[in-house]
Amino acid sequence: MFLVFPNFNLFSTPLLVLVSQGIIFGLLLLQKFWKKNTLPYLFLALLVLITCYHRTTYTIGFMEWYDTYRNTKINYWLINFSLAIGPLIYFYVKSITVSNFSFKQQHLWHFIPALAYALFRIVIFVYDARQPGFSDTQNGVLMSKLFMGPTGTFIETFSLLQQLLYLSFSLQLYFAYRKRIKDYFSNTYRIELNWVRNFLYIYTFLFLYSIIQQLVDFTVTELSWIQKWWYQFFSALAVIYIGIKGFFTDTSSLTSLNFPANGQLAGERSVAYESLVPTKPIGNLELEANKKRLLDFMETQQPYLDPELNLKQLADALLLSRAQLSETINTGFGKNFNDFVNEYRVELVKKLFSEGKQKKLSLLGVAYDSGFNSKATFNRVFKKFTGSSPSEFLKNVS
Repeated sequence: MFLVFPNFNLFSTPLLVLVSQGIIFGLLLLQKFWKKNTLPYLFLALLVLITCYHRTTYTIGFMEWYDTYRNTKINYWLINFSLAIGPLIYFYVKSITVSNFSFKQQHLWHFIPALAYALFRIVIFVYDARQPGFSDTQNGVLMSKLFMGPTGTFIETFSLLQQLLYLSFSLQLYFAYRKRIKDYFSNTYRIELNWVRNFLYIYTFLFLYSIIQQLVDFTVTELSWIQKWWYQFFSALAVIYIGIKGFFTDTSSLTSLNFPANGQLAGERSVAYESLVPTKPIGNLELEANKKRLLDFMETQQPYLDPELNLKQLADALLLSRAQLSETINTGFGKNFNDFVNEYRVELVKKLFSEGKQKKLSLLGVAYDSGFNSKATFNRVFKKFTGSSPSEFLKNVS
């Protein structure tokens, strides 16, 4: 059978199209980083480009590169950068959920394994290239002995264990963030960043799929290239979603809020932030005075009508520190900031319902007029405080 490269077929074409598009979005993310100087775009661009780069082996393989060019040396330059995937995922999530995050010199040690591995591969190429008969073979002496055998298996295993560690820290960081934002923000729908959740779930899925595939390959039956193609396809498909969604999702909402989140790795220093614990406890008299001041302000100024109201804005308006206001709400009212503000919004919704405003504005219109910024948040919060959905509530009171 006569082989010709490139061979566009059912397996090579989807990978080629998806990987090409992924590279484009990776470069667009880099361009966005250079324009805005925002770290999340850099980390995401590197993730997208590396993930696309890792699909190259299977893409050109199904295009029959290896069968057509038997003595190709391309394997030397298809270096596995999986050791960089875990740290990049972690720092991407951290750069979003920890405000004013900056990448410091001590963070570089997370990428030492990936850089050391890349350097080692270059050394292997230099050594093999100096051996006689190198131009007549696909893989030289060290490449065949080291990376086509136990060493390659060890690197893959170590890479998977490393990704498991970093994914665990990234998920911990994300869920800690989701838990703590309720002390800072009155509307958390946008700030919870479902995009970050989806991003982590996608890479977790790819990780688990890879684990299962390798276990089957090593312990049950040796998988063929075609059977392994599905992981490559899912990875290429995922990178398109990540590239597009990451490019169009603005993750800069916490830039100047000094919002803290837990989840740093061992040995890392916490990012400095203004603590919500007062340096000096508030006395009973001061607490009562702050409570009255806050209640008066909420009744007369109705700051809860601002969908983007956060702790800092309300504290500034009351001439209090965030720590003082947080202590007043948490201790004085036994609530977090999110529940305190949203209760006012729900009460306003109930009042507007009693006036029949929903007939003119619709349920969602009433929600927006009461300070909510999305239907999902409105339904969830309203049911939390009333025990029923808005439509059910209207049926019961009519």
